[in-house]
Amino acid sequence: MFHVAFLLVCGVLLAGCGSVPEAPTGAPPVVRVWPPFDSKRARPDRGLVVTAQGGTLSQVLVYQDGEPVPGRLDASRTTWRTDWTLKPAAEYTVTATATRQGAPATVAMGRVRTRAAARTFQVAGTAPLPGETVGVGMPVIIDFDAPIEDRAAVERALEVTAEEPVEGAWRWIGDTRVIYRTRRFWTPRQQVTVTAHLAGVRAGDGLYGAVDSTFSFTVGRRQTSTIDTRTHQMLVHRDGAVARRMAISAGMATTVEYTTTSGVHLTMDKGHPVRMISPGREKGDPGFYDLMIDHAVRISDSGEYVHAKDNLWAQGRSNVSHGCVNARPDQAAWFYDTSLRGDPVTITGTSRPLEWDNGWGFWQLPWEKWRQGSALVKIDAAGGRVPKR
Repeated sequence: MFHVAFLLVCGVLLAGCGSVPEAPTGAPPVVRVWPPFDSKRARPDRGLVVTAQGGTLSQVLVYQDGEPVPGRLDASRTTWRTDWTLKPAAEYTVTATATRQGAPATVAMGRVRTRAAARTFQVAGTAPLPGETVGVGMPVIIDFDAPIEDRAAVERALEVTAEEPVEGAWRWIGDTRVIYRTRRFWTPRQQVTVTAHLAGVRAGDGLYGAVDSTFSFTVGRRQTSTIDTRTHQMLVHRDGAVARRMAISAGMATTVEYTTTSGVHLTMDKGHPVRMISPGREKGDPGFYDLMIDHAVRISDSGEYVHAKDNLWAQGRSNVSHGCVNARPDQAAWFYDTSLRGDPVTITGTSRPLEWDNGWGFWQLPWEKWRQGSALVKIDAAGGRVPKR
């Protein structure tokens, strides 16, 4: 015979109602569910917990709008909890079965409804784009449509899964942007899936995640480029082999803006052509230019590109550009055609270092410094406990 239990659980997410006497021999186990069944305004950010006392949980089924809700049992099989937070203004059905040798099974069935959110937020944009094929240095950038106060809560809800195991960390760039960078370049030729389990995450006073968001992208071949501004040469490697040698001309270095930055850049986007205008100068000023440049691949936010220019007299011999790296038109066209966003381009030989926040210069930060931008690392450093999934 089955017994249906509708029992309340007191306190916070992991707390019970106090000690429960050990069940007598032959007594059915007790199932407790939190939030309690028939709740109408359960907090979505605290998830759902099912416990068994005097037995173990043999099955827990939770559904929302006909879809199974992921969760997991602990090692003792006495506690089951949802992997993520619950959706606001949503109804959940729960069926939990607990067993004990020599005693009847206990089945608890009921419904829980979460409260609506006063304000909501969600993912506003991502890089890479869904389905995009990218280079091995590509970061994951997520923009939100509202300022995030509880960054740690949101960061816990972000999940990156790759076909090849990877170590990575998130770093916050302001209140609405967070960036994921791997410790080392991605393993090439694999798929990566990013899921923001935001539904029900409390990101501020009355501010809850509205919906979950997920997208996948592909890491393509491994293409890396090195540019030596002293020898005026660019070397492109693909999957460990030399794919192209290119004579180049870099910034003339007469001013800061005309000095090419040294460091690990990433290709960010490209255009054919791209309009380039001299920074801080107006028409008629010395040094003013307004040009349409072919086959331009951007590598920073300070106006640097690898692009085509028909000045063979300088390429391979001297640096005469306004800060960009230019190459012979046919070679620049080849680089343009073969570049993916996130391909590393390492430049050496100049007096101007690339700032880590100039474009996608994120590889300029040593790994430990990059990790310091994580809200979870800051909590851990302050002596707080970082919850485990």
